[in-house]
Amino acid sequence: MGLNHDIINSFNGKEVDVRTYSPLAFAYIGDDVFDLIIRTIVINRGNTGPDKLHNTCIKYVSAVAQANMYDAIMPVLDDEEADVLRRGRNSKPHTKAKNASSEEYMKATALETLIGYLYLKDDMDRIFELIHTGIDSIED
Repeated sequence: MGLNHDIINSFNGKEVDVRTYSPLAFAYIGDDVFDLIIRTIVINRGNTGPDKLHNTCIKYVSAVAQANMYDAIMPVLDDEEADVLRRGRNSKPHTKAKNASSEEYMKATALETLIGYLYLKDDMDRIFELIHTGIDSIED
């Protein structure tokens, strides 16, 4: 299966229908999954100091960057994914953006929601496809 399934089995968890989770629960875990993937990409591009690693990661994990990725992946989403993204964008997070507009922050939350949803479904291949599309849009 996938990492989520392995964690559930290793720590005596239980399988839960992911459709029962709220968009903010998806965003909560999606934020960390996205961050881990980006950090892994960055560190595998070359061993360097933590400051440089951090500064490179910010290029991808900021709300502004995630909003740009949101825009890039919209055309390639299926109906189910687009619905999850919409639910994430319409959610009401309890925090505010520090260096982004409200719209950029809501798009970033929506992206994290979709990543969390796909992670809990153990669909890492799709996450990788979408992040690849998003990174390509930033690096062009």
